Amino acid sequence: MADSKEAGAEAPPAGAAARGGLSLLSQGESEDPSAQESALFLGGNEVKSRAVVKYSSAPPRTAFARLEEKTDLKLPPANWLRESAKLGPAGTTILGNSRKSKPFSSFGMAYDFIDSVGNDVDVVSDSENIKKLLKIPYSKSHVSMAVHRIGRTLLLDELDIQELFMRSSQTGDWTWLKEFYQRLIDQKWQRKKKSKEHWYQKAILSKFLYYSINGDGAAQPVPSATEQQESSSSDQTNDSDGASWPAPFEMPSSVSEDPSASSQGLKNDFVRNILWTFEDIHMLVGSNMPIFGGGRYPAVSLRLRDNNKPINVLTGIDYWLDNLICNVPELVMCFHVNGIVQKYEMIKTEEIPNLENSNFSTKVIKDIAQNILSFLKSNCTKEGHTYWLFKASGSDIVKLYDLTTLCEETEDKYQNPFTMPVAILLYKVACNMMMKKNQNKKHYGTVRTLLLNCVKLLDKSRHPQIIASANYMLSELFQLDEPKKEESSESPLNENSDESYSEEEEEMPDSDENGSYSTSSDPSDDNKAVAIIKSVGELSVPEKYKSIHQIRPSCAFPVCHDTEERCRLVLSYVLEGLKSVDSSIKKESDLPAADPNTPIPLKYEDESTRGGPEGLEKQMALFLDKMGSLQKGNYSSQSGMIPGSWQHKMKLQLILKSSKAYYVLSDAAMSLQKYGRALRYIKLALQSHDTYCCLCTNMLSEVLLFLSQYLTLCGDIQLMLAQNASNRAAHLEEFNYQTKEDQEILHSLHRESSCQGFAWATDLSTDLESQLSVSCKCYEAANEILQFSDLKSQNPEHYVQVLKRMGNIRNEIGVFYMNQAAALQSERLVSKTVSTAEQQLWKKSFSCFEKGIHNFESIDDATNAALLLCNTGRLMRICAQAHCGAGDEFKREFSPEEGLYYNKAVDYYLKALRSLGTRDIHPAVWDSVNWELSTTYFTMATLQQDYAPLSRKAQEQIEKEVSEAMMKSLKYCDVDSVSARQPLCQYRAATIHHRLASMYHSCLRNQVGDEQLRKQHRVLADLHYSKAGKLFQLLKDAPCELLRVQLERVAFAEFQMTSQNSNVGKLKTLSGALDIMVRTKHAFQLIRKELVEEFEQPKSEETAPAADSSPSLNREEVTKLLSIFESRLSFLLLQSIKLLSSTKKKTSILDEDIVLKTNKQVYSQLLRATANKNASLLERVDLLIHLLDQLARGGGSSAVVQ
Repeated sequence: MADSKEAGAEAPPAGAAARGGLSLLSQGESEDPSAQESALFLGGNEVKSRAVVKYSSAPPRTAFARLEEKTDLKLPPANWLRESAKLGPAGTTILGNSRKSKPFSSFGMAYDFIDSVGNDVDVVSDSENIKKLLKIPYSKSHVSMAVHRIGRTLLLDELDIQELFMRSSQTGDWTWLKEFYQRLIDQKWQRKKKSKEHWYQKAILSKFLYYSINGDGAAQPVPSATEQQESSSSDQTNDSDGASWPAPFEMPSSVSEDPSASSQGLKNDFVRNILWTFEDIHMLVGSNMPIFGGGRYPAVSLRLRDNNKPINVLTGIDYWLDNLICNVPELVMCFHVNGIVQKYEMIKTEEIPNLENSNFSTKVIKDIAQNILSFLKSNCTKEGHTYWLFKASGSDIVKLYDLTTLCEETEDKYQNPFTMPVAILLYKVACNMMMKKNQNKKHYGTVRTLLLNCVKLLDKSRHPQIIASANYMLSELFQLDEPKKEESSESPLNENSDESYSEEEEEMPDSDENGSYSTSSDPSDDNKAVAIIKSVGELSVPEKYKSIHQIRPSCAFPVCHDTEERCRLVLSYVLEGLKSVDSSIKKESDLPAADPNTPIPLKYEDESTRGGPEGLEKQMALFLDKMGSLQKGNYSSQSGMIPGSWQHKMKLQLILKSSKAYYVLSDAAMSLQKYGRALRYIKLALQSHDTYCCLCTNMLSEVLLFLSQYLTLCGDIQLMLAQNASNRAAHLEEFNYQTKEDQEILHSLHRESSCQGFAWATDLSTDLESQLSVSCKCYEAANEILQFSDLKSQNPEHYVQVLKRMGNIRNEIGVFYMNQAAALQSERLVSKTVSTAEQQLWKKSFSCFEKGIHNFESIDDATNAALLLCNTGRLMRICAQAHCGAGDEFKREFSPEEGLYYNKAVDYYLKALRSLGTRDIHPAVWDSVNWELSTTYFTMATLQQDYAPLSRKAQEQIEKEVSEAMMKSLKYCDVDSVSARQPLCQYRAATIHHRLASMYHSCLRNQVGDEQLRKQHRVLADLHYSKAGKLFQLLKDAPCELLRVQLERVAFAEFQMTSQNSNVGKLKTLSGALDIMVRTKHAFQLIRKELVEEFEQPKSEETAPAADSSPSLNREEVTKLLSIFESRLSFLLLQSIKLLSSTKKKTSILDEDIVLKTNKQVYSQLLRATANKNASLLERVDLLIHLLDQLARGGGSSAVVQ
């Protein structure tokens, strides 16, 4: 705005006439990005410009007052430096009388428009700095700017070397930069004072602008000479000292809690903040240019020019850029001579590039802008570093230095005053990105980079709060509960990269691409420079520097190949955060020392650790009491943290994060079956949570839910350890191992709490019963927590899972006690009474089953409830078996106790079936319960049959009860469904029919009298023998049983024959008996097959035992049955021959002759065979098969060979 800024320079050749229009955006429309667009055309090339006012503190525009000719601007107007309604709240800032922009002006804007930083905007700066950069090729003036990179955004601030070195002389700060500057750039540096002409022009401009708003000519007192002197001196003071360079300063304590806090120069002082898009460059620009409007001229900028000095290129560019940035369509110039107004001239913005003596190409300005941006973006690569862009006065060389690197070479690397504002900005941008709910995970790499660089810049001892907060946010970037699928696809661009572009190993751009700003030929000048532009003329060459807007495609986010790696990263950040918090509370020496490896004893430890499950009860009572006190908000911290302080809030968050990370680690170890490791991690999770409980003043339901989940997992781990006792040594080794990181986190936890609140749940016991009890208590505690508040209804799925686990562990404990009782029973020899120990185990087992059934029924889990009812039935059967050992084996009778327990078992099995309802719900469980029920009835019937309680009941009653029990057993024995259990069912059913047939056969032999009953028994015996035979024939591995049934059927026929008188009747019975004999061929074929296999096997495997040893075991029985069969067949054939011979004398029938002949032949062969005592078993079987074939063919029976 002032002529003093211009220096003479030759203008490039004038371009064609610029034309186009600029539209105006009113203050009320400032947030609409599409409301305001303008385009300038230069020849055939379009130069695009669009401006959107994001913020304005200027009052509504007023028309400027046209001053009369000959007005003397040296005289002050009445309103000079006075407040006015027309000026609005911005006061004198609008009229250019504000002090010089502060060194952190870009940071003030960045804080106000945090959404734009790091992503959308390329540059944030004062409009004066933008203009100065774009005028570099035209101007001989020096350029000195600080450049900072935040994401893809560059922050530009004026770095006033004069001011810095003046400060250095007074305070000793920046001495390292002063020495560097004198050594490499200007050895004879001295303070350059501004000329009187400068102050004269400044005062004239100020008075002119005040005159221009004072059109009404209102008489106001002119300030006295003293006041004027003061104002003049204040101007000078502001200009020189007002830059307000801060010393290396502390972070305001409120920075984390109050995002709007700004101090020490970090304030947005601009009247307007404008989002300016120039071609493809997006800039957030601060401007204080006064804009007038109203009447014929809705918006104009007002300029004062000395008529004796022509407008040059620098002035033209200055005016053109100001109007473009502020979207002002016209420029009003007032010409004066020695302060006396001469004339006004109005120029359209698009005509400025073509003014006489001020011709410049807008296309060239565009190229300069693009080249400078590309140069800076390609070289200012490290976030958090302060870069210095410097061009000496009169020089053509532009150099870029990394001041952070230079500063680090000095004794105090925190002397750079930009360090703190940059760190805060990095932190704020990261916070802003984290708080966006719709934030995509793809930006997590950017957030992580911002935070890592923020932490790197800060001194841990000076800024613990920001470091703790940044580390917490870093830990929050990692989703602990995300599915594994996302891990592999999360960041395909950075498979080998752990860090982002800001790290130390950053690759510099290739030299062939950016050769123009590699080092220059003079090593003494450039060995410290990051990059150099050898000649400012290069900036005017289109695309001289390629536009590199991002050094890498995206900020790399670490690819965690597994859950453990991800959790370990989280814990590393949590640990750093905890260290920062702890260091800010007290010195370590002020606190009681806590060794992470030594548990702090509690009052109840001695009592509770000895008593196994009983001690657990006491610990659980203490735990529940503690949980109740949490609801009241009790607070106890050993370190003396004040509730509500930032340390307290941050430590709570960090501890909660660590507990979650350890929980996820434990869950992952559990899935890998590393149970010792899983228990160690869940112990750390619970220790973290215990500390959280000690510090927390108001327990959130979400945190209580976490605790319930932790205890549930702990219960799972203890159960798995109990079930994998064989590998206990390996589990113990994993449990006792501890990383240094875990120890340090535990040490931080011990500063607040003893961490022993959950010791009862996380001890690795070697006792199976103790492990099962601990597991059960964990689930019970998890359930109790869900009862405390409304968590049960809010988290129904978790509640159901906890109850399922409670039901399951109670089943496990019930089975454990039941098996112990069975073991005691088997060890007991011939004891007449049941021991007290056994009875106690039964009670414990029954109690567990009962509670488990209640758990499953409360969540409508019919299947598991049925399984537990089934186990209770099994317990009842064990109780029944325990009562069967009493008394002498020969005098043994089925006792009432046995009957009682077997009936109880039946009741539980029937309840299980009722619980299931139908087979469709769970076919396997349904079939299993049916089988157990069938077995119970069968066992009960068998025992009553074999050990009949004749001393208490009549024979008929016993037979009736046996028959009923056998029939019920048959009812629940499914022989038709194809399954793995089908052969067992068929064998069971066949055995039941065989036993019933034998019982009725026996009744028939022993009973005398009631003919009706005898007939009924005869029919039933025949029916059951028939069914038993058919079922045994279906089985391939029961030939002896089939043979025995058939022999009994023959005996039954013989018994019937004794009561017959007529030969015809006897012959018919004999024929039926022989028919049964023929049908036994199937059994002999099966026996033969087994004998052949047994005979052949030793030949192929001389040393190996037979694979199927059953034939050798049954050889004796087969021999016995074979002898009986031979004798009975011989007897039947003899009787048949006798009867047929006697009937033949009376009548001659052809069929009977054939039968008689066949029977004689078979009888003859059988007698010879039985006489041969040396025949092997296989030979005897072969002969019988041959004889039975002959009988079948010869009609010796009426059977059809099967």
